[in-house]
Amino acid sequence: MAFIEPVTLKGNHATLEPLALQHEEALKRAATDGELWRLWYTSVAPPEKMAEYIEVALDMRERQGAMPFIVRENADGETVGCTRYFNVDAINRRVEIGHTWYAKRAQRTAINTECKLMLLTHAFEKLACIAVEFRTHWFNHASREAIARLGAKQDAVLRNHQLMPDGSKRDTVVFSIIDGEWPAVKRHLQFQLDRPR
Repeated sequence: MAFIEPVTLKGNHATLEPLALQHEEALKRAATDGELWRLWYTSVAPPEKMAEYIEVALDMRERQGAMPFIVRENADGETVGCTRYFNVDAINRRVEIGHTWYAKRAQRTAINTECKLMLLTHAFEKLACIAVEFRTHWFNHASREAIARLGAKQDAVLRNHQLMPDGSKRDTVVFSIIDGEWPAVKRHLQFQLDRPR
C-alpha cells in the first residue's frame, strides 16, 4: 500500500478532490481569474498550457507518490484552484504541501485556511507525519505571510535553489510544522475559521 492514496477531503467551505485530466477547463477558468500565470514568482500555467501542467502533476503522482488536488468551492461547486502533497518521504514520514494557487476571487478567504487544515489534519492524523513542509519564492511575500499565519515556522532560505522558467534564480524560503506543534496549530486554524468574518 502506498504512503499516500487518492482521497477526497471535504470541509464546510471547500472540497479537495484528486486531480484528473477532465479538470482542465475548470482550472483554465480558475487561473484566468487574476491572470495568475503573469505573477513571475509563481508557476501557474497559462490556459494554453494547462493540459501539460495537469499531465506533469499526474506523472509526479505516478512516479514520486505526490497527490495533486483541485480545490472546489462548496457554495457554487466551481473549481477555484489547485494544491498538492509532494516531496513525499514515506520512510521519514514527511510531506510538503505546495503547488498551491487560487483564483483571485478565492484568495484571502476561508477556503485556503480550511484546505490547509484538511491537508494538515490528514498528514498528521492519518499519515502520522512527523513534519509537513511549505516552500515559496523569496519574493512571494503574500505566500510567505500566508504560510506564517498558518502557524508554520521559517526553517531556512535556500539561496539559488532553483532555476525559474524565465532563467532567473529562485531563493526558496522553507517553513515547517512538526508533529509536536500540530495540536496548537490545529486549534489556531479552527479558531480562524470559526470567528465571524
